[in-house]
This record gives sequence, C-alpha cells and structure tokens, in this order.
Amino acid sequence: MNKEWSELNKTMQNRIKKKDTYEAGIDTLVDLRNNLWDTIESFKEELSREDFNAIPFIGADGYHSKTIAYSLWHIFRIEDIVAHTLIKEDEQVFFKGDYQKRIGSPIITTGNELVGSEIAEFSKGLDLDELYNYISDVKQSTESLLKDIPYDDLKKKITEERKEILKSLHVVSEDESAIWLIDYWCNKDVRGLIQMPFSRHWIMHIEACLRIKNKIR
Repeated sequence: MNKEWSELNKTMQNRIKKKDTYEAGIDTLVDLRNNLWDTIESFKEELSREDFNAIPFIGADGYHSKTIAYSLWHIFRIEDIVAHTLIKEDEQVFFKGDYQKRIGSPIITTGNELVGSEIAEFSKGLDLDELYNYISDVKQSTESLLKDIPYDDLKKKITEERKEILKSLHVVSEDESAIWLIDYWCNKDVRGLIQMPFSRHWIMHIEACLRIKNKIR
C-alpha cells in the first residue's frame, strides 16, 4: 500500500476513536481523499479513453482484474449508496442528478455482479465526462456529510427499516457476488462505514487502477 495513504488512513482511524480528536480525524480523512483524488484526476489527464476500458489482468484474482472506468463507477456508487441511503437517509446523488441517463449506464448497481469481458463492455459504454461529474459530486456530498456527523452518532447502527429501503432500491444486485454487501454494510456502525467505503475502499481500488495503468503504459 502507498505509504503516505496508509499513514493518513491509520492516523484518521486513530483520531476518530476519541471525541477530542474526532474533528481532526475527519480533516485527516478529507486530506487523504484529496490526495487520492489527485490520482483519479491524473488518469483523465494521462490516459486515452480506450485506456479506461483496458482490462490487462482479466481473470486475475484481485481488484486489478477490472478496468479503470469500472473501478471509478464502483467506488463512487458504493459511496453514494452508503452515504445517502444508509447514513443521511436521503436521495442518492445518482438519482437526484439523473446520472444513469447522463453517464449512459445500463445498470444502477455497484457493478459487483459483472465479470471479465462484461466489465470491459460496460466500461466502453460510459460517458467518461459525466462519470467524472458524478464522482466529483459524490465526493463533495460525502465530505459535506462527514463535516456534519457528530461524534456521538458514530456508534449508530443501520436500522432494519433502512436496510429494507436499501433492498427496495435495487442498487445492489441479487447476484451472490453482490448481495452480501447489504449485510456487510448494515452490520457496521457509522464509524465502521467511514473506515471502509469512504477511505480504505478508495485506497484499494485506486492502487489497483495504478497497477492497470502501469501495465497498459
């Protein structure tokens, strides 16, 4: 793992455990995300549209077996779902901004159910400019949410009612490769969600994207 990202993540996790360092922990998380965002933006500047669809490690076991376009979709669909449907309990950026139509996506899910060449085909159909608009909007909305979460809310669990609302939206595929996500998220408290979809999940997938980039370049 990138040493700087790893250290920021570790510092953030330690700080949000204590009330007196919680706000500093959120600031650290935003710093980490901005650092990672620089890498995300560099892809658009340095790679061709075809590079975003490339799948050089097809069939491999790991996050690098995807495409960069898919990875960006996946990171931010998960973040949008968790931030808005589960934590803030409001409408996802995806639906509010009519992003399915704008991006040209055949799916509204996290994409976990897609495999191999399906991922490459999915990637080719996406409007990359609109995908970047979407992920930027999600990033900003999540960081606004993070600034508003009081320390005492970190131990809040996801209610059964909220879990059922999540299921009713059909944003997680019922395929066995995806459906586990619902229990995974809903068994965490708010702190646990901050520590995965909003931070570590970014790191894992962006490092995989860098591996893809280095392979195709």
